[in-house]
Amino acid sequence: MKAAVVPSFTQPLEIRDVEVPQPGPKQVLVRIEASGLCHTDIHAAHGDWPVTPTPPFIPGHEGIGIVEKVGPGVDESMIGTRVSIAWLGSACGTCDACLSGQETLCLKQQNSGYSVDGAYAEYAVAHADYCVPVPDGIDYREAAPLTCAGVTTYKAVKVGGVRPTDVVLVSGIGGLGHLALQYARIFGGTTVAVDVTDEKLQLAKDLGADVVLDARTDDVVAEVHKLGGADVALGLAVSQESFDTAYKALRRSGRLVLVAMPADGVMEVPVFDLVVGGKAVMGSIVGTRADLTEVFELHRLGRTQVIYETRPLEAVNEAFEDVLAGRVGARLVFDLAE
Repeated sequence: MKAAVVPSFTQPLEIRDVEVPQPGPKQVLVRIEASGLCHTDIHAAHGDWPVTPTPPFIPGHEGIGIVEKVGPGVDESMIGTRVSIAWLGSACGTCDACLSGQETLCLKQQNSGYSVDGAYAEYAVAHADYCVPVPDGIDYREAAPLTCAGVTTYKAVKVGGVRPTDVVLVSGIGGLGHLALQYARIFGGTTVAVDVTDEKLQLAKDLGADVVLDARTDDVVAEVHKLGGADVALGLAVSQESFDTAYKALRRSGRLVLVAMPADGVMEVPVFDLVVGGKAVMGSIVGTRADLTEVFELHRLGRTQVIYETRPLEAVNEAFEDVLAGRVGARLVFDLAE
């Protein structure tokens, strides 16, 4: 089968012909139709984070495809089902995190495209229990970004405790941000979209943002405080400066939810202001299987739009370069079904 492989952290990805993997116990073999490009895939390929994957490996955790084969212990009724392969490849199911509905914090979890091979390939194996089914009526190319960008930002809105009439600052209107903006609106928030490119600012307007700010020319902090300050700020841009701006835009009792993870990201928080203002800074990792089920259902009901463009898998390195250069409007999807 064809696969995009990371040979080392200092080399471009290689398109290789590798053997089709076979499903083991509790696993399924998925024929991949589409795989979204998440910025995490780039971090993985470059070995940016403190815990790194082990090359060679196949990235990809926004995989969508059809189950073609099942391993021991898996009901054969899964064959023919369209499923997702998300970041949470599996978890232990027995620790405090798993038992309390926080399975994405499990210390024994396996991550697709990171600790186990992912979906940048024509076939992938995945744990049957962690493959969330994709409802009928959802285009497989739209389902791919929902599998990470969607569920990650949906969870961040939940973590931030967004309530109707809350002012919600969405910092970065890209692959994650354009979905975060929609979820914040679904939760009833008054949305403030911030970006630095004309295309993404227009996208925010098209998606119904209540206020759109250009960080190149607008005083974001001052403009948000004219609205009373942000009740919730979602840090989605891979930018240290955007985190600082988002924090300064908070009102008293405001919550900054960090999602993006710059490779060298360190945030300084003024302790006096944090304490006296009753503010909170928190991190939000991807959502659970239950969150992804809700994300798919919202999309099936027509409540969200996924803005994406497709690329062939062979263009993976050019796609990475375009994402890093900010030349992508929202999400890129490798279409393997064409």
